[in-house]
Amino acid sequence: MAGSGRLTTHVLDTMHGTPARGMRIELHYVHGDHTHHIADSYTNADGRVDQPLLEGEQFQLGEFEIRFHVGQYFERLDVGVDNPFLNVVPVRFTIGEDKHYHVPLLVSPFAYSTYRGS
Repeated sequence: MAGSGRLTTHVLDTMHGTPARGMRIELHYVHGDHTHHIADSYTNADGRVDQPLLEGEQFQLGEFEIRFHVGQYFERLDVGVDNPFLNVVPVRFTIGEDKHYHVPLLVSPFAYSTYRGS
């Protein structure tokens, strides 16, 4: 399906009040009880990935999961958390239309939230 649809994301570090630079992000297509790895990326200085996770010929309808590697990110920053809580944060969602889907993550070492952005 080639159209105007695309999938983007960005990550904001709510502990420091900054974009989460250098966080690993994986995109998976969900098929029944298993997933297929589609892409691996890292956030830039603005907390975004440089290219959409899906667009053009790769864009398709279906169920997807973005895995945000927040544990690695906060460990690399050496934030002084004695007992880390979050490791990989999976966000599973459905793309049902040929439109722009934006899935941001707001995260600290102990909590996160997400929403469908614009």
